[in-house]
Amino acid sequence: MKYYRLVDSFGNLSLVAETGENQLEDITSVEEDLDDLAILLRTASYSGTRVDDLARDILASGDPLVLNIDEIFNSSKEGSGEYRFDRPFDPPEVWAAGVTYKNSEMERRRESETPDVYSNVYNAERPEVFFKATADRCMGPFDDVGIRSDSTWDVPEAELAFVIFKGEIVGYTIGNDMSSRSIEGDNPLYLPQAKLYDQSCSIGPCFVSTEGIVNPQNLGVECTIVREGEPVFTGNTSTSEMARTCSEISEWLQRSNQVPDLTTVLTGTSIVPPPEFTLREGDTVAITIEGIGILENNVVVV
Repeated sequence: MKYYRLVDSFGNLSLVAETGENQLEDITSVEEDLDDLAILLRTASYSGTRVDDLARDILASGDPLVLNIDEIFNSSKEGSGEYRFDRPFDPPEVWAAGVTYKNSEMERRRESETPDVYSNVYNAERPEVFFKATADRCMGPFDDVGIRSDSTWDVPEAELAFVIFKGEIVGYTIGNDMSSRSIEGDNPLYLPQAKLYDQSCSIGPCFVSTEGIVNPQNLGVECTIVREGEPVFTGNTSTSEMARTCSEISEWLQRSNQVPDLTTVLTGTSIVPPPEFTLREGDTVAITIEGIGILENNVVVV
């Protein structure tokens, strides 16, 4: 099942579930205390119930408000209307895995003054895992994402992301790992500056439970960048091309490293714009992942 968080014109939050074609049902309208995914996951854990079964039971017990997905998508994009999509949940930590696709390894070699480090990590047992964002640096659907003012070569990275709760993967979302290729290319030790800065990440538009995505290693991924109303880059891939699985990345991340609930992990990308391309302020990045949806953000200089 897909779960979204909405914010109304008064700033009130609600947790809603996609229950049919173009249809959302408001869980919070039935149980007013259930306005956040974390609460729903904790309640399911305490009761020993699968999260989707709990959501269905709650919705069936009352008369939930029914909403139209397309209408909320359009109002969110235009910044108008009674409801808009919010970030689906608040990740206390966002981590990311690098060089998980062969194409990523090749592109990182191309940008770097020390290319062998990327070949070595692609073939190594231990993956590259790095800290990507705090909650306040992580944006939601239709929020602005940032490119650094001191960077000359910037790209989005379209990535499947998984969500950890009590040490286990409980669901998935879309992640945009905004990156400075010029800074990282100067020296791999500059990776934190290339990856972690204001508005350097976005997730959304929803959280999809593991019941909703049975095989995360076989999902189509597409990224489109629009400039002044025209597409200037489009790329696609499949998570079947990942050299490491979500489960493997999760296991490595949590070795000697206990992470808080709702920690979100971006799993790498194979979609890389050509070397002559760099993002500009005003560009729009749209990432689509099969079974999840579309995450769209505008670009600003930070």
